[in-house]
Amino acid sequence: MSASDTDNPLENRRKRLLYQSLYRGNKENDIILGRFARAHLGSFNAAELDQYEKLLANGDNDIFDWLSGRAEVPAEENSPVVRRLLRFRVDLA
Repeated sequence: MSASDTDNPLENRRKRLLYQSLYRGNKENDIILGRFARAHLGSFNAAELDQYEKLLANGDNDIFDWLSGRAEVPAEENSPVVRRLLRFRVDLA
């Protein structure tokens, strides 16, 4: 890690959110959120990082239910980042 990485608060946030995405506690969310984070966090601005961080504050079961279509995303969680995640497809091949 270079000195410029440690001085960049957005980059530090991205790294923390990537870690939180990869190690959720349930394997399904680890895979989906981890791959989504790797694909998109690098391009997220501060507002999008806020939305993603808010999503990750939810429980794994709730997130998985939303992603699998078992439950509807509550209005207060339905952000552009969440809608982007719902459209994201993971290739398990």
